[in-house]
Amino acid sequence: MAICINCGKYYAEPRYLLGRLTCLTCGEAATLQKKHTVVPMHESNYQVPANLEEIKGINNKGGFFR
Repeated sequence: MAICINCGKYYAEPRYLLGRLTCLTCGEAATLQKKHTVVPMHESNYQVPANLEEIKGINNKGGFFR
């Protein structure tokens, strides 16, 4: 058994062997705090934008955007 670094409770050993240092409850709470935006490019792949200015007019299929 391994000990969670956040709450100090014991959790399953296979989770520790995968590199997870938190229990499922603490890990889920940390995951829900993060938010990601993924933008689909026109006839291409997906991109993670660095700022909001990058996504303005990004998928307008050649139209003019100011």
